[in-house]
Amino acid sequence: MLSLDDFEQAARRRLPRPIFGYIAGAAEDNQSLRANRDAFARYGFVPRVLVNVSARSQQFDLFGRRYDAPFGIAPMGLSALSAYRGDIVQARAARASNIPAILSGTSLIPLEDVIQAAPGTWFQAYLPGDPARIDALVERARKSGYETLVLTVDIPVSANRENNVRTGFSTPLKPSLRLAWDGLTRPRWLAGTFLRTLLAHGMPHFENSFATRGAPILSASVLRDFSARDHLSWEHVARIRRQWPGALVIKGILHPDDAALAREHGVDGIIVSNHGGRQLDGAVPPLLALPGVLDAAGDMPVMLDSGVRRGGDVLKALALGARCVFVGRPFNYAAAIGGEAGVAHAIGLLRAEVDRNMAMLGINRLDELHPGLLRRDELPGR
Repeated sequence: MLSLDDFEQAARRRLPRPIFGYIAGAAEDNQSLRANRDAFARYGFVPRVLVNVSARSQQFDLFGRRYDAPFGIAPMGLSALSAYRGDIVQARAARASNIPAILSGTSLIPLEDVIQAAPGTWFQAYLPGDPARIDALVERARKSGYETLVLTVDIPVSANRENNVRTGFSTPLKPSLRLAWDGLTRPRWLAGTFLRTLLAHGMPHFENSFATRGAPILSASVLRDFSARDHLSWEHVARIRRQWPGALVIKGILHPDDAALAREHGVDGIIVSNHGGRQLDGAVPPLLALPGVLDAAGDMPVMLDSGVRRGGDVLKALALGARCVFVGRPFNYAAAIGGEAGVAHAIGLLRAEVDRNMAMLGINRLDELHPGLLRRDELPGR
């Protein structure tokens, strides 16, 4: 495994097609999925030379904590289907490397178990449909010891993920000939993830959309909160702000006006995101939305996810003003291939790329990055 993309090719061979398709796919025609990567290629570096870069450091501060690299692990649902205890191994690897990790609200492992295994993990919530259940879920996260709450706000309705239908994926995960055949022909996943999970922990199911752990389980299936969210508004954010004592982050903002509203409602940070291309197909890539959001965000930390695959991508986002970035799918694939050691290796690869690129750019610290080190649409051969 020499790059993050290598993990995807290996995971394609390791995982059943429905599960790999769920992770890899996006919405409708995958326009946003492709655009997220293409956006980084629209910027070229303009490095400085003959600079003493022997004192390089990737450390940065965020919400009162110093991290050792300017990237983290994005929230990804159902990670325990692709890797044994997938959410825990990702969170543990992030803690060991001192980078942030965000637990998904659609994790199949109780949020209490994850924070116990990896203190400092952030929790991402898909808000339930009524205030009482919102209050209860927020209180559950607080009592469990989470200090940073991430509200994902770009899911008023479920996306049109045709890819899931074509690959045979559904929630609940229904038995099918395709899934059975894929499991039998992928024995390392069958024995190392599915059967191991089943024997040690029972059938995986959603628990983190509810007020308490141990939510009702549908036999041989998973349970998820599909309550309507199309009525949720900034009033609900204000309610959560009054209740939540820690750092509050809004994920899924692309429009500058929403960044301004987040600031007005006392939000502590923003993650510019189009959900990895998994919601509104055709939504602008976060990298291209970043400058406008930064102008409206004031002094709030602005982060970014979607499309980051190389250390150069990390530095381009930071040069444009992001405080840090989050990476999703590659760390999921790394967990599927090598568990916690696989995730640690993936983190190490990306960290090494950031370090090399800092040296070649002519900088020692992340705060030396600025837009003047970039030119748009000026890559060799274009």
